[in-house]
Amino acid sequence: MTHFAKSGRLLPVMTDKVPLTIKGKENIEKELKELKEVQRPLVISQIATARDHGDLKENAEYHAARDKQSFLEGRILDLEDKLARAEVIDPSKIQSDKVLFSAYVHLLDEEGDKKLYQIVGEPEADINQGLIAVTSPIARALIGKEEGDEVKVKTPKGEAFYEIVKVEYK
Repeated sequence: MTHFAKSGRLLPVMTDKVPLTIKGKENIEKELKELKEVQRPLVISQIATARDHGDLKENAEYHAARDKQSFLEGRILDLEDKLARAEVIDPSKIQSDKVLFSAYVHLLDEEGDKKLYQIVGEPEADINQGLIAVTSPIARALIGKEEGDEVKVKTPKGEAFYEIVKVEYK
C-alpha cells in the first residue's frame, strides 16, 4: 500500500500487523519510555555541552552526540511503528492442543536434550531466553503441530529433528 506525501512523492505505508505477546508489548513500551524520558534528554544535554566547546567542525564530542541522537531517534520511530501496528495476543486466553503463536513448546531433540521455546513476534525474539520468532525456521516447522508429533527443521547446520513433548499456553 502507498500514499502521496505533500511533495507529491509516493511513500510506502506499513500496514502489516506485528504480532506481540502482552509481555513483548510491555517490554517495547518500557524501552520506548526509557529512550524518550531518559536517553533523549541525556543526548540533548551532551549535544549542548559539546556545542559549548567551540568549533563544531572539529568537535568529536559533538559529532558523536549527534550520531547517538540520530540512532536514538531512529530507534524511537521504529518502536512507535511496532506499537502502532501491534496485534497483541494473550497466550492465557488460547485453548488449543496445536502449536500456535505464543505457545510454550516443550521439545526433545535427537540427543534426548529437552528444550523449551515460546513462539513470539520478531521484535521480542531472544533465543537465549527461549523466545523464538514466529518467522524462524523452527517456529514455522512447529506451527500447527501437536503433542507427540515429530518435526524436521532445516537449519544452517543441516536438518534437526524434534519431538513435541508438551504444548501449553500460560
